[in-house]
Amino acid sequence: MEITRTEFVQSATSIEQLPKKQMPEFAFVGRSNVGKSSLINMLLQRKNLAHTSQKPGKTRTINHFTINDQWYMVDLPGYGYAQTSKAERKQMMGFLKDYMIQAPQLMLLFVLLDARINPQTSDLKFMEWLGINEIPFAMVFTKIDKLSSSALKKNMMRYREEMLKTWEYLPKVIQTSSQSGQGRDEILQYIEQVLNSL
Repeated sequence: MEITRTEFVQSATSIEQLPKKQMPEFAFVGRSNVGKSSLINMLLQRKNLAHTSQKPGKTRTINHFTINDQWYMVDLPGYGYAQTSKAERKQMMGFLKDYMIQAPQLMLLFVLLDARINPQTSDLKFMEWLGINEIPFAMVFTKIDKLSSSALKKNMMRYREEMLKTWEYLPKVIQTSSQSGQGRDEILQYIEQVLNSL
């Protein structure tokens, strides 16, 4: 897939504010500081379309971008940021789940996971919730350039072992690096594959 046109549409702080024009949506979500904005910028080959920050938890809204006037790329708020209150974290997760259940055009969710970190309970529970609610998703590992190939392989095995405790099989797994661009073609081809199946 070649991206020829990208346009920011709007930010929403409630489900009622989501774009009225319906097109297929592909959303990106993950723990705070997982590298989501960097990945989105890499995918779209734009430097600052999605705002990156050294401070985790910067994205607090649901941000829609139109791609090639055919589909939405959706930048979702990060979850699990420790320096927010428990009430704020609960509210943010409720907001995310409302979107995922109510967005009629959500085709696929890309769940971002830091390749350097062991499987986290919050991520595993979140993906389990997606499965229970029949929300299709892919596992996208970020920052693979930050660790050795042997360390990456070991962590992939840890994730596989943890996931297969509750899953019959793993969803699609994509390894990415915002620095090198690895994974860009695979993600865009997967999106194109889903679009072609509609």
